[in-house]
Amino acid sequence: MDTKILIALAIFVTVYGFLIWDRFDRAIVSILGAGVLLFLGIISQEEAIEGIDFNTLGLLVGMMAIVSICQKTGMFQYLAIKSAKFARGEPVLILIYLAVVTAVLSALLDNVTTVLLIAPITLLITDELKVSPYPFLFSQILASNIGGAATLIGDPPNIMIGSSQKFTFMDFIVNVAPIMPPILIVTLLILKMVYGKELVTSEELKAKIMEFREEEAIEDPVLLKKSLIVLSAVIVGFLIHGLLHVEPATVALTGAAVLMLISGEDIHHTMGRVEWSTIFFFLGLFVLVHGLVEVGLISMIAEEILALTDGDVATTAYLTLWFSGILSAFVDNIPFVATMIPLIEHMETYIGSKELVMPVWWALSIGACLGGNGSLIGASANVIIAGFAARSGYPIGFVRFMKVGLPLTILSLLISHVYLYLRYLS
Repeated sequence: MDTKILIALAIFVTVYGFLIWDRFDRAIVSILGAGVLLFLGIISQEEAIEGIDFNTLGLLVGMMAIVSICQKTGMFQYLAIKSAKFARGEPVLILIYLAVVTAVLSALLDNVTTVLLIAPITLLITDELKVSPYPFLFSQILASNIGGAATLIGDPPNIMIGSSQKFTFMDFIVNVAPIMPPILIVTLLILKMVYGKELVTSEELKAKIMEFREEEAIEDPVLLKKSLIVLSAVIVGFLIHGLLHVEPATVALTGAAVLMLISGEDIHHTMGRVEWSTIFFFLGLFVLVHGLVEVGLISMIAEEILALTDGDVATTAYLTLWFSGILSAFVDNIPFVATMIPLIEHMETYIGSKELVMPVWWALSIGACLGGNGSLIGASANVIIAGFAARSGYPIGFVRFMKVGLPLTILSLLISHVYLYLRYLS
């Protein structure tokens, strides 16, 4: 094997090992790995820049800026309280309604931001009802990843896949979103069966929930109206960006600029709330993966997979679904997807048709997003909820969640397997 290939692979594996170890900030590890790749001359700076997907980075920055302004209005807390009151304080119904709200918001915004805003309200409600918060938090972890899987902007793996292949918002709505409601319904039904006996409270405590005043959660009604107008326009922009011949990043960044302009929000404050560590993590990761492409390792692996599957698209799609689903439960799905994208692109070259390989892309999207439900470290949203729970005196153990999450993940992958077969591969 070529020396450059060995060095690029060693750097990538080392970076991946540090990411799994999780002792250092992942952005620092990613950028450092990319820097070493450049200093050793494995790829040039020009080649590194070619490998950076600026559409993904722009989309993330734009949506983070929009959401940072939206959250100041209190709209998310309003929705959570309204859901609890709509359920009339009934714990089982509150669990279902909050999970649905989490799934919908995760699809339209992003799952990390959604759980960041819904989880604290959930803990307040469960405390008032004197019921265990674990079923509610588990349902929101699962719903956030299921909802996020449905759209282009809901989960970072979809953003990366969509940007690399020029998939539109509607492509994900048409090809991935249809299977997510059935998976969410099955998930909630099983959670109800498992935890139903625990979700009981008194009429007096239900009455307390009905006393909550959701309108008090709205901190800035004027900003709320402006945010809803811009957010609606951005979502419409995502739906028709293909017709407009603009990328999703352009829609998101333009929306963020308009919202900052009409709201009077300070750009330094708004941009200060963008998760820049995530942006630089992506930047370094793109360079690292592009290094593997440039030295020829990705094409070698693609040839081996094609030899293993004999070029059969159905076998490749099923293998991608299960491999990405199980692996994403235990390692970060972002670097995994970043590695798989050029791999599948090389397979397209050998198979000779982008259309034929399309089911493999949807298998990667579904598997990587749903796989996040398999363990507590499977997705960023899981880690955030676990942090809130621990600070509130309800630590979520790794094994405790996995006992629920992993079987449900396997079930969701089984449902997705059937969906891929019926929709594309039968």
